[in-house]
Amino acid sequence: MTQHQDSPGTSGAGQPSRRVFLRGSAAGIAATAGLAATGVTAGPAVAAPGGFPDYRHVRTLLKPGELKYRPTGEIIFPCIRGVYDRLADPLGRYYLYYAPHDAPGGICLAYGDSLEGPFTEYPANPIVSNNWQPHYRVSHVSSPHVLWNEDVKELWLYFHGENHTTRLARSKDGVNFTYDRTVLTRDMLPSGTTETSYARVFRHDLTARGARYVMLFMVNDQTDRRNIGWGWSKDGRTWTFAQQPLIRHSDVGARNISGAHLLTRGNRTYVVYHTDKESGGNILITEVGNDFSRRDHLGVFYESSNAAPENGRAAAPSFGTDRGVPYMVYEAGERLKGSICVARG
Repeated sequence: MTQHQDSPGTSGAGQPSRRVFLRGSAAGIAATAGLAATGVTAGPAVAAPGGFPDYRHVRTLLKPGELKYRPTGEIIFPCIRGVYDRLADPLGRYYLYYAPHDAPGGICLAYGDSLEGPFTEYPANPIVSNNWQPHYRVSHVSSPHVLWNEDVKELWLYFHGENHTTRLARSKDGVNFTYDRTVLTRDMLPSGTTETSYARVFRHDLTARGARYVMLFMVNDQTDRRNIGWGWSKDGRTWTFAQQPLIRHSDVGARNISGAHLLTRGNRTYVVYHTDKESGGNILITEVGNDFSRRDHLGVFYESSNAAPENGRAAAPSFGTDRGVPYMVYEAGERLKGSICVARG
């Protein structure tokens, strides 16, 4: 499983399509785009923007009410990682990281042998808490994103706490982490920035910037309108951040956007991200170019269903491939009232 994998689509069978193309010709892209060299196998239907196959909801993987560690009765922001070919003695083929958001939060782990589940809750959750002395003591930690760093053969965990600070911890086994450093704060963005959180980091070369990693994150300011910010790094630890958003909420007709993920396909680079429920509750896609110089907003990547468990909102996607089949693991349901689900491409 790689960082830049899968593909996306509609809601469940029988749901009418509400796919909208905001700008650009997705049909032309779909006709010419191929697969990135990530081991992803194209599905039979190639109907989504960028040539990605449609994803269809399969099942719920985690429900807060069924978890032992559920301090607030809610969970968010899944991150799925294949560890079977990377760790010496993993608990399962796949590790699923997630967290409650509200205080005290806590970075949690579940594990399983298939991306369609079942997943078993790690009995000693949380694996990272809101009090890690002498490094920090905060109201909550949340939004785990784990990157396999091939250079050092480690799993690197990026997480926020508070909402204006993103931190890095490192692990050899995906369970026991060592604190590294703070990598992003609101003070690194323009004055008036209030939040810099929900970061995901990807291995992606930006040769002109001397960078090998890209970070995508949510940025908020005093207008209380959330956008997608971005930064770049040579080593994944020390970062430079663009002072203007990569994608603005107003660019795509939304009040708020968040939960960004990088995808590549056919030597083209895209960012997918979700809107708030009031703005449609869908996952959208923008082509940004391999050097992040493009801004082609292509429309709906995954359309949320009004039926349970999505209830009009799909968010925070993470992608993986299981034996050649692409999957998307994501939040389903209203914010802080949902579950973690999986869709198949």
